[in-house]
Amino acid sequence: MEKILYVVLEQWADWELAYISSAVNMLGQGKFENKTVSLTKNAVTSIGGIKCLPDYDLQNIPPDNAAVILIGGMSWHNENALQVKPLVKSCIKSGKVLGAICDACRFLGSVGALNNEKHTANDLNELKQYAAYTNEQGFIHRQAVSDNNIITANGTATLEFAQEILRALSVATEEQISGWYDFHKLGFYVASMPKM
Repeated sequence: MEKILYVVLEQWADWELAYISSAVNMLGQGKFENKTVSLTKNAVTSIGGIKCLPDYDLQNIPPDNAAVILIGGMSWHNENALQVKPLVKSCIKSGKVLGAICDACRFLGSVGALNNEKHTANDLNELKQYAAYTNEQGFIHRQAVSDNNIITANGTATLEFAQEILRALSVATEEQISGWYDFHKLGFYVASMPKM
């Protein structure tokens, strides 16, 4: 079973991981296994105060992974986050799915990982402050963007981000993924009404 690796740093955004991981389990029917990675195997605390004991640290990542998803949060601008750069570069080189949301997009821009693909983030001007970022023309003002297996989303696009990841990994059929998205985005009463 292939693994989806969620990189969580101190003060990670709980809600940005919740939709993806639960959809993978509900729709994927055992295709993938959700695993967390951090700088060390010490517990990391989310913005909401939830402690996560990572499955792996950066030195012990298994090779049988299908995707690396950088979960946003308050620590991607810290110098320690640069330890994640080799994992990002390896993921891009191998053509695996790489996802980043919110401040994790800024991190990808700061290490030059968005220079060849269309992408989005919280703010273009934020990306432009990094010398390694050279792809202003590739920035798209959309909730989530998927290009060449790199998926980016702004911090208000948790569901859109999850939907693009589910599609990129073929977790379920397009109809199932769209139904899941509509249910969570539109609500029970709108999404479950018969189509006319």
